[in-house]
Amino acid sequence: MEPLRNQSSLHPMVHLTGIPGLETRYIGVSFSFCIMYAIAFLGNGVVLLVIVKDQSLHKPMYLFLYMLAVSELGVSISTLPTVLGVFLFDAKEIGLDVCLSQMFFMHYFTMTDSGVLWVMALDRFIAIYNPLQYTTILTTFRIILIGLGIAMRSVLLVAPLPLLLRRLPFCRPNVLAHPYCMHPDLIQLPCADTRVNSIYGLFVLLSTCGLDFLCIVLSYMMILKTVLTMASKEGRLKALNTCVSHICAVMLYYTPLIALSMVHRFSKHNSLMLHSLMANIYLLVPPILNPIIYSIKTKEIRKALGRLFSQKKF
Repeated sequence: MEPLRNQSSLHPMVHLTGIPGLETRYIGVSFSFCIMYAIAFLGNGVVLLVIVKDQSLHKPMYLFLYMLAVSELGVSISTLPTVLGVFLFDAKEIGLDVCLSQMFFMHYFTMTDSGVLWVMALDRFIAIYNPLQYTTILTTFRIILIGLGIAMRSVLLVAPLPLLLRRLPFCRPNVLAHPYCMHPDLIQLPCADTRVNSIYGLFVLLSTCGLDFLCIVLSYMMILKTVLTMASKEGRLKALNTCVSHICAVMLYYTPLIALSMVHRFSKHNSLMLHSLMANIYLLVPPILNPIIYSIKTKEIRKALGRLFSQKKF
């Protein structure tokens, strides 16, 4: 048994899991996942194309929306190979290094998502509190610096996660609960003490998503305070209406994230179906719905879409 143990530690494989209980219906499930990924790619791709092509959308709000679409495309691209591999080809085994790479990119883009949602809340506050100085405060150069800062924060905080895991021995069946690799799932696998990994993972979650959510709440408290000082009812409604799309994006991001974290930490003995369902909602719902919500609720994007498609037609 010792040679096998050493071999599994040196060249461990990770076994991915589809949706428990639906093994006999994987053809329908795989078709559904293909459709959902296609909608996510198409929706975010159209948002990126419209913002790049239309000069009227080269404003802070839409540049931040561009960053959000890029990060959501990154989440979808990083998980697409294993998710469709499991459901389409029953390819459930991957190497540990491949799994850790996927984990890094998936968490990198989700942490970036969180940071972008925070600066979008700050953008809404500046636009409502000081509309005359809005474009002079949020210049293109400053927006680029903000984007680079979010990207660097994500890299520096997420990079130690796979490094801390790779140093540990893997010597028992390495079965994950999802069709992609997540840190809370992976730290259950090593046959060694993972308290450092768990503590650092919680630190990363709190210092990114937790801190960002707190800043978003504070931003909206200041927005509400500013709106209440406005004299006209029409002005208050117009100001709040500009925040609706962003509030929906925040809810779509943080609700599945919090629910999945609670399931992983406090419901380990619950149905595997619940784990799988929450993981897939967390993975697919924000990239699918955010482009749809912004396209429906934002008049400038609707007009830009109309101009783009009319140009294509002619």
